Amino acid sequence: MPNPRGTPENLEPGQRKGEEPLTEQISFRASKEMKDAVKAQPDPAQFCRDAVQEKLDKQKQSD
Repeated sequence: MPNPRGTPENLEPGQRKGEEPLTEQISFRASKEMKDAVKAQPDPAQFCRDAVQEKLDKQKQSD
């Protein structure tokens, strides 16, 4: 019977893409269209992190 969770490589923890550990979670409301557009991205979680970081950086520069 095949492993329903995939190959052993899929079970290894993913590599971090940033310097800081990603230990916290954020949840927010969005429209159905926004959710669908984000889910259509190749890496939706990283897309959201990048978008939030970009906005924070822009806000920090304007202060």
